[in-house]
Amino acid sequence: MPQLHAQPYDFAASGFYFESLEEYAAKESNNRNDYGERIEEYDIQFIDGDYIDCDLAKAWGINQANIGGYFQACESWDDHDKTVFIIAIGEAGYSFDPANVNPSDFDVDIYHVDSMKELAEQFVDEGFFGEIPDHLANYIDMDAITRDLEVDYTETEIAGERLIYRAN
Repeated sequence: MPQLHAQPYDFAASGFYFESLEEYAAKESNNRNDYGERIEEYDIQFIDGDYIDCDLAKAWGINQANIGGYFQACESWDDHDKTVFIIAIGEAGYSFDPANVNPSDFDVDIYHVDSMKELAEQFVDEGFFGEIPDHLANYIDMDAITRDLEVDYTETEIAGERLIYRAN
């Protein structure tokens, strides 16, 4: 479970660490500034957790109004779902409703390859361009295919892994 920190915008108050929405609610309701006034606004910061959850927090734009959905996504989504969300929101600019978001709503194709050229080779090997006779295989221009793929596909790095994606 990720660890977050609620940093008050009030300079006369101290922040607190939390690892669940329930813990946040309990600590937030009891947090007071040096003058005994209740703190209303916090900057929510990702502190510790898996790399994928850190990237998810960035894409989610975590704040005190949407951390419940973030915690739910951390618990219930697998790494693929998180990656789809990170690409769709953080990279491709899709929008989302934090209260009702499902990664399957986003049309994102993800390829676990290190380079665009490797993707081109994979597409040729899988027959994406049709059956290529053995006597013509040496004449395939992988660099040209790579340049063509760069029009529709984008390279990124998420949680330390290089990926190539296409968002439709």
